[in-house]
Amino acid sequence: MDQTESYPVKLYIYDMSRGMARQLSPLMLGRQLDGIWHTAIVIHGKEFFFVGEGINNCPPPGSVVDLGSTEVSAELFMDYLMSLAVSTYGRDKYNLFEHNCNTFSDEVAQFLTGKNIPSYITDLPSEVLSTVTVRSAVFLFRPFGQILRPLLDSISVNPGGSNITGQRTLSLTL
Repeated sequence: MDQTESYPVKLYIYDMSRGMARQLSPLMLGRQLDGIWHTAIVIHGKEFFFVGEGINNCPPPGSVVDLGSTEVSAELFMDYLMSLAVSTYGRDKYNLFEHNCNTFSDEVAQFLTGKNIPSYITDLPSEVLSTVTVRSAVFLFRPFGQILRPLLDSISVNPGGSNITGQRTLSLTL
């Protein structure tokens, strides 16, 4: 009788602003942001995430959300990641607002468990881009997130780790 194994799946959550978003967002955006989220999926003893250099992995630290378990084997999972690295999450596909570590974690979580990662993470980019700040007594409304977008689009963040193709990466580029 065949017995399928079950493997735990975790979502790790990091605040890339290290608390500064919480302090500065009310002043800059007119609303409270708890963090600027980077996420990763942890399965089979490794943390997998998508950044400007492609899909990477490293030993797991950070905040954890238990997503349940999966019956996807390590071999099948690596085949799935390699297909994503070629089709959807190559280094030329990264976009800070629309195609980032959080979209990767959400897609992988759905593949492994059928569950999405928390919406407060996936909705954050559109929330930032839609913020409006009020200036002067004339109350000139400006979409502050849109003002910041060209600067933020030019930033490539890579917290390090080994690219699944075997390359070691660590970078922050402006």
